[in-house]
Amino acid sequence: MAAIPFNDLRPVHALLASEMGEAVRRVLDSGWYILGPEVEALESAFADYHGVRHAVGVANGTDAIELGLRALGIGVGDEVITVAHTAVATVCAIERAGARPVLVDIDEATYTMDPAAAAAAITPRTKALLPVHLYGHPADMAALASLAARHGLALVEDCAQAHGARCDDRHVGTIGHLGAFSFYPTKNLGGCGDAGAVITDDPQLAGRVRSLRNYGQSDRYHHVERGQNSRLDDLQAALLRVKLAHLDEHNAVRHRLAQAYSDRLLGVATPVSRPGSEHVFHLYVVRHPRRDSLMDALGERGIQTLIHYPIPVHLQPAYSDLGYVAGALPVTERVAREILSLPLYIGLSPRDLEFIASSIGESVRSLDTAPLPA
Repeated sequence: MAAIPFNDLRPVHALLASEMGEAVRRVLDSGWYILGPEVEALESAFADYHGVRHAVGVANGTDAIELGLRALGIGVGDEVITVAHTAVATVCAIERAGARPVLVDIDEATYTMDPAAAAAAITPRTKALLPVHLYGHPADMAALASLAARHGLALVEDCAQAHGARCDDRHVGTIGHLGAFSFYPTKNLGGCGDAGAVITDDPQLAGRVRSLRNYGQSDRYHHVERGQNSRLDDLQAALLRVKLAHLDEHNAVRHRLAQAYSDRLLGVATPVSRPGSEHVFHLYVVRHPRRDSLMDALGERGIQTLIHYPIPVHLQPAYSDLGYVAGALPVTERVAREILSLPLYIGLSPRDLEFIASSIGESVRSLDTAPLPA
């Protein structure tokens, strides 16, 4: 194990051990473990947190996107515009809904969907825009909402990395027709297993997601459409309720850690925030033209770093049939060659952060004076 791991979930769980232990006991004592009262309570609390009328718990974040698209009536023959600079789950969910993903380039400063690129990709088959609030930074929702409205498109927000982030004083997930969330353990609001949710103000959309997550049932054993098993279990819901109460507090800690990095780092490009946006720093991502050498140098010092994401979706072998070639999305491809995610988690000590920052400075100075590889 690295002297400084990329992530460590144990400190935050230690802080909440008593509350989480009580939540587990409450579920075990209840005898109801799937789509029970804890799920309903989490749905109510998550909707209230966002100021919307409906939240629907599902099995994971990929299902949240897929079921959201299906609830909107999007499927075979339709196109959904999204980005290649994202976790592959975003694109996987579009295809699982039956639609075709259309991948566009990103804004180089924020790494989120470029509205101009999205506008250029619209065809008569386009049915939705699916921006990703990557790393915890909101996409340009004002521009994308305007674009969607002009063309009569659905607007679906991938909020898997942006719990609590805001755009123009509104929580992400509340600006489009619906927001899709993942509660994967590493997220700012993460469970102890897979879980997800869809939020919306539209009761019809919420009702369809509720039906689709449970085999298309309108009521017990009455199936009105073909759905799937995407049910949320009460144990995850109970644990997430505990952590939801601390989300803003923990996001504030992440913001302080990010600011400490930005104040200290030299020689690398640090994250920026679009005016009016509130970054929640699910990831702290820097850039350097000799990223791989920098990553190796940090590894030699016991600092674990990761890349989110080294190969854009349009260049992944599994998606070669989409028809994209190298050079098709130049900003995305350039960014993928240069980005590096640094350790940032609740419990990262000031001493470790100082060591990481100084190590980056020293490593960059060495790289800047070293000859480029032949």
